[in-house]
Amino acid sequence: MNFFKLKENNTSVKNEFNAGLTTFLAMMYIVPVNMLIMSDAGMPKDALLTATAVITIISCIFNGFWANTPVALSVGMGLNAYFTYGLVIGMKIPWQTALGVVCISAIIFVVLSFTNFRIWIIKNIPIDLRRAISAGIGAFICFVGLKQMGLITYNPATLVGIGNISDPKVFIGALGLIIIVAFWSLNLKGGFILAVAATSVIAWIFGVYPAPSEFFSTPASLSPIFMELDIMGALKLALLPAIITFFVTHLFDSIGTLTGVCNRANLFDEHNEEGTHKLTKNLESDAITSVAGSIVGTSTITAFAESASGVEAGGRTGLTAVFTGIFFILTLFLLPLFNSIPSNAIYPILVMVGVLMFSELGKINYSDPAICVSTFLTVIFMPLTYSITVGLSIGFISYFIVKLVLRKWEDINSGIITLTIISLLAFLVISAPELFGQLLGVN
Repeated sequence: MNFFKLKENNTSVKNEFNAGLTTFLAMMYIVPVNMLIMSDAGMPKDALLTATAVITIISCIFNGFWANTPVALSVGMGLNAYFTYGLVIGMKIPWQTALGVVCISAIIFVVLSFTNFRIWIIKNIPIDLRRAISAGIGAFICFVGLKQMGLITYNPATLVGIGNISDPKVFIGALGLIIIVAFWSLNLKGGFILAVAATSVIAWIFGVYPAPSEFFSTPASLSPIFMELDIMGALKLALLPAIITFFVTHLFDSIGTLTGVCNRANLFDEHNEEGTHKLTKNLESDAITSVAGSIVGTSTITAFAESASGVEAGGRTGLTAVFTGIFFILTLFLLPLFNSIPSNAIYPILVMVGVLMFSELGKINYSDPAICVSTFLTVIFMPLTYSITVGLSIGFISYFIVKLVLRKWEDINSGIITLTIISLLAFLVISAPELFGQLLGVN
């Protein structure tokens, strides 16, 4: 175990084992949740369960050896929702093409991860803008969760309205939300998966959803989704905003999660060479495993905030991530159980994750007019337009405009200018495709 430098990090195999188990229990929910979300894109559930488990196993173990940090990786919440509800359902593209979008954005991330681009982003993009993007995605996936469980429905007079709580399935969703909020408030370890279990049992007991007849089976085949990505189909001008959105959101999410998770353990320090090296290695893991994820048949892979639970349990090295990956092997054999979990026992997790991401707003400095305006527009446009791309674009454009009006030239750096131009192009592609085509001379 000298590879992991356990003694130098004041830890032991026992500590790392316990931390890996803690992280596994905290993020085990991703397997049934991702299976449900991506199956809404028309992908087979059985294959998705295997793909989610396999890529989580690979990603955790790879990051453990590659970066030697206690950070677990899996399919990112938010981007998997954008994959399904933004691209496949919203833009009406095949899931194979959407996987191609994920692969292309991940390849760009891989290339740039081995350059100084990530440091350039950190130095040039205000942290408050990154926090606004996180909060906006939180609002987006919260809206998706509420809509999918029926608590928010279409209303011809007001566009949206409250759902019918007397519907047993909607009631189960509301009850599940109450349970998950209660468990989170009590800071229960593995609270998400415990809430799903409690809600499911209640739904089974009262016959709202059928109970499972068995719990274990052999792993399902990956063949229906393995290597089914359509890269050529994703190489279209209309999908350029989606590629940019996946890349930029993935980058900001990774940097934010990694620094947040590991600050407490003092693993990353952007001001010294070793800390920057570890951050860089983790970003490389994110990028490389995201390419692998698109091949296996899942959305973007990213660092999980639940890794913080393992850090709190004493995890300090990559051996924690390796143990987490090994524990995920167990989920490969739970297909019948996961298939029987009521959808409305899972969608409340989207709402709760949205709440946690939305809390980033409390750290923002609203005394800056540009930050104040761009934060509000980013957060409000993502759920209302059902598009992370639109919210992100509006955020950068509005920030640039306000800084320009106030003549705050010192705040308009190369990073802001670059992302504003990209955002403007992305916004035009989505909101005015004919105009954008005319500007490029494309019919």
